Amino acid sequence: MKFTANREAVENLGVDFLGYIFYADSKRYIGKNPEQGLFAAKKPKVGVFVDENAFEIMGLAKNLGFEYVQLHGKENPKTCQLLKNQGLKIIKAFSVDEKFKFFVTQPYEKVADFFLFDTKTKLPGGSGEKFNWNILKNYEGHTPFFLSGGISPDDVKSIKEIDHPKFTGVDLNSGFEDEPGLKNIESLKQFISELKS
Repeated sequence: MKFTANREAVENLGVDFLGYIFYADSKRYIGKNPEQGLFAAKKPKVGVFVDENAFEIMGLAKNLGFEYVQLHGKENPKTCQLLKNQGLKIIKAFSVDEKFKFFVTQPYEKVADFFLFDTKTKLPGGSGEKFNWNILKNYEGHTPFFLSGGISPDDVKSIKEIDHPKFTGVDLNSGFEDEPGLKNIESLKQFISELKS
């Protein structure tokens, strides 16, 4: 989320989480002076970070009322535990390609509330590219996961066909935008309706 009015419209669609990107190299970065009211959401807020200092994250979470942090960099389990000890819920992202081995998630099993499987690209996230979702069958961990990476309005059928006991939800981003950070309300509304039907 980057724009207050857009955030309000998205929140009214019945989404479960709202994400805010604090990574300055992202096209969806909230900026140094975020719009007034951007963080006044009633739904759980997720702060998205890439290799950010843990104490910086704690301060932002406290000031802006985040309940979740999504970690997209090389954060180790100790960093996750440090944040978890502050009462934050942890979503640890992993970049997936054909060579990805799910054993790399094991050290995070006890410290992450969710995993997020995204497409491996040069930059962390926001690429609009998909990975081969069949790879998810190889995941045998206990932590529930979100699917991310290039999901578009045309993917409802494919998503419904994913049969995995730990598959919890989808992270919708670039495939539902009019511009980076500005979500298309109609396409989101239709997608959510079709997914839940």
